[in-house]
Amino acid sequence: MSHTCIVKYKTAFYSFYLPVAAAMHMAGIKDEKAFANAQEILLEMGVFFQVQDDYLDCYGAPEVIGKIGTDIEQDNKCGWLVVQALDRVTPEQRKILEENYGRKDPECVKRIKELYKELDLEKLYHEFEEASYQKLMKMVEEKAGDLPKGIFTDFAAKIYKRQK
Repeated sequence: MSHTCIVKYKTAFYSFYLPVAAAMHMAGIKDEKAFANAQEILLEMGVFFQVQDDYLDCYGAPEVIGKIGTDIEQDNKCGWLVVQALDRVTPEQRKILEENYGRKDPECVKRIKELYKELDLEKLYHEFEEASYQKLMKMVEEKAGDLPKGIFTDFAAKIYKRQK
């Protein structure tokens, strides 16, 4: 199962699509195409949000995000950063990743963050963030149909370049 698939059904579906779908039902909207288009846009937005969350867990300032990130050591999480790292590592770097990821040792966490730096994952994230936002805006233009575009653009504005 891919990272994107996991994220769609772990976060995006219930956090982004379901609230809007419920509101659409309450508003009396019956058009199946409108629901399908809203789902497509909002699941993409949910993936964008979860990738941001994974990034902020590693790089966000604890005093800003309100917590100390634990994805690397305690949660041993299959997050976006480690998935990207696995796609890019050399055999030697993979060994470092395997020996250090998921360990509750500050030195192991430090080594993983150094590896992320070597792989330039911060730059990759910022490229992803920009491309995802542009893709979302294009999807809204093409697929919002009769739904108010503000439903989608307001959500996107709240999460684009968020710091917490």
